[in-house]
Formats: sequence, structure tokens, C-alpha cells
Amino acid sequence: MRRNNIMSIMLLPLLLLTASRCPAQAITEKDPGGASPDYLFTLDEGGIPGLADERSVIVVISDLHLGMDDRYAETQKNRAPLVDFLQKLRRAPNIKELVIAGDLVDEWFIPAGVDTYAGKSQKEFVQAVAANNKDVVDAFNDIIRDGKIKVTYVPGNHDLLVTSESIQTIFPGMTEAREDLGLGTYSPAEYPEIAIEHGHRYNFFCAPDPISNQSIAPGTILPPGYFFTRIATLSVVEGKPDPGKIRPVVTPNSLGESQNLEFLYWKVWDAVMKALPIKEGFEEKIIRTNIDGFTETYAMSDVIPIQAEAGGVIEVNLFKGIQDTWDERQALNRVAVKIPVREAIVNSVSAAETDNQAVVQYFQNPGSDKRIVIFGHSHEPRMIPSETHDGKEAVYVNSGTWIDKNNEMPTMTFVVIAPKGTARHAGLYHYSHEGTITTMDSMELSGF
Repeated sequence: MRRNNIMSIMLLPLLLLTASRCPAQAITEKDPGGASPDYLFTLDEGGIPGLADERSVIVVISDLHLGMDDRYAETQKNRAPLVDFLQKLRRAPNIKELVIAGDLVDEWFIPAGVDTYAGKSQKEFVQAVAANNKDVVDAFNDIIRDGKIKVTYVPGNHDLLVTSESIQTIFPGMTEAREDLGLGTYSPAEYPEIAIEHGHRYNFFCAPDPISNQSIAPGTILPPGYFFTRIATLSVVEGKPDPGKIRPVVTPNSLGESQNLEFLYWKVWDAVMKALPIKEGFEEKIIRTNIDGFTETYAMSDVIPIQAEAGGVIEVNLFKGIQDTWDERQALNRVAVKIPVREAIVNSVSAAETDNQAVVQYFQNPGSDKRIVIFGHSHEPRMIPSETHDGKEAVYVNSGTWIDKNNEMPTMTFVVIAPKGTARHAGLYHYSHEGTITTMDSMELSGF
């Protein structure tokens, strides 16, 4: 079973809440015939013109979502093409580095009733993921062992708890770009103008939360998106059934801004639960944890705000007061340009807002010197030309995903950054099951 890109499903019911957002640029296939793209290494033969013997090309992929169990793992049919892609990349003579921009292994997309670690350790869970995706793991390790192409991993939200120790047990020698709290931003050597991160630190539901739930699960950093994903995965496995029971309705009150924000938080939960219903009841204990300090089994009523009477106080068990700690959370997560809390809640399911934050945090920020920014996270591959605060050409690229089903969006996409004299080529590409590469978008930035 698949989630069919839950973030996109979440977006539809929430449009009524969103006053404005940065429109996403449409994707156009510049090479519909599937021929080798202009100015891209050809994976079979190698060689950007003039650079065949020089390793200078950066390749970025993200959101592989390698799962432990094929009863619900999102990447199955695309595993063989991914292996083929990695094997061809391994042979290309001009690749300098392969960067994995988050969500490499998946601790989130697991049905609510499943014990994630099955009573074992995280390290054993990660090793089980590797066993279930042996050919993919072997292909990565072949590249790492060769020592010709640097392989760098940046954490995402679905693997924000996965430790370096666990990663190194299955990918010994892989380079990791880590900050605290399951975050990372990476600039490849000799390319200080590039910033690569997953993009989840700017999302209210997915950014690490080291503030909430500390009396319940000391040391936890899990955000509410984890609990949403566990419920949503169950909905997908159940075939999106009719809801088991009608969920309680929450209404606005006149008890201040914190309660207004709590109502908006409930509206997001309500919208996504309408799109992804489950047959279990609202107060039925179904969400097994035993992860990151949590030990209890929780119900929807524990994570979705409730109200005893219309117009009364809105309360919640888990993530109590989360709407009041957003600024502190952003500071801990090293968000350079603070996002207003109302905007963060309302736009939490908007892929376009993820894209927009690349512009806000890097290009419009006078404290940033980045001109090429690459995110994953939203699963929506696109390239958006931009301009820095001091008038230089810039570009944002979302690297997309390799999961099997991605709604109407392409899957098996990747980004290439390559030098061309004093310019930089930035390209977004699609890899097919037949092994062909199609250009989705590309541009060259001057002045380097």
C-alpha cells in the first residue's frame, strides 16, 4: 500500500484556510523524447564536454523512504531502477559527490498499531530496513567503498531520530552532515554557494520539537507530524475506509490569541483526517510508540485538540501549548528568518510554502551568501529561478522523491549541479524504469 503523497492529500482540504502563498512553478519536460539531456553527464558513457576526466559534478537525490516491511513500504517498484541509477552513477567519471537530502530510511511511515522497533533497538530496525532493501544498500556501499565519489547524507524528518551509529552500521564510511535535533545543512567542498537541506525545519508539523511533551517523554524531539503519519499510514493500509465514528467538532472561542491558534491547529488536523480517515474510533488507543521516550499507546483524542462544549476551552493531551512555543522552537532549530506562528500553522501542508522558505531563508536573507538551494521533503520536484538580496542570479530546486506513487507528480527525480567555466549548471532530471534520463528543467547561473 502507498500513501499517494500524503502531503499533497493534506493540501486540498486546507486551501480554504490559506490566504496567500508563493505559487509553485510548473514543471515542463524540455526533452520529451527521453534523449540524453544537454550538458548532463550521460550515466552510461560519462562526460560533460570538456570535463570527462574531472570529478566536479554534484548529484542530489532525496526522499527514498526505504522501509522495513513491504506490506507498507513506499519504495518497492522503484528499487530496481534506483539500483540501476546508482550503478551507472558509480561508473560515471566526472561525478564528485552524491548527496542524499533526507528521508533515506523511514521510521514514520508505519501503521499506527505496529511496534516500530518490534521490541528491539533502533540499530536493529535500521539493519532490518537494510535487509529489506539489500540491493539498494549494496549499490550505495559499492560507491562508498570505491572512494571515488563522496556520498553524503543529510537527515530528514522521517529519519530525524536515526543516529549516526545506526546509519554507519549499514553504510560504513558514509559522510553525514548533521546538526543537533535531526537536522543538517550541507555545502559541498569547493561549492560554498550551494546549500542542501531536507527543508523540514521550516514546517510546523515536521520540525523537531524538543519543547513539547517533556514530562511525558523526556528528551523527545518528535513533532506532531510523526503522529499524523502513523495514523495516515493506517488509513492507507485500510484503504481509506469510512470513519469508525464521527470525530468531535471544535469551534472558535473568544479566549485569546493562543486559543485562536489552537483552533487553527485543530483545523489542520481536521482537514487531513477527513482526507485520510481510519475505521478506529476517536478514543481508541491505537498509536503504539516505544520510541524517543514515548511508551504509551495513544488515541486520536490524545493528539487532536478537543473541546468540552462549543465555544469553550480547546485542549489537547500531546503537544499541549505547541502554538505558544514556535518562536523558541525555531531558535533551537536554527531558523535564520523567523516564520510567524499563524503563517506556519496555516501553511504547514503547503509544498509551495516549503519552496518559498528557500527564498526567504537564503536568497532574501542578507546574512546568506547562497545562490543554489536544494530541498527535498515535499516530494514535488521543481526548479524556481530567483534572485539574491544583492541582485545576483539564484535558483531553488526541489529534488523530489523515489517513492513508487507520487500522485500526479513525477517520481525518480534528481538534481545535478556542475561547473561550466565561471558559471554553474543547475538541472532537474527524471530517471525512467527503462534507464533513460529526461530533462525537466535547467538553467545556468553566471558570476562564480
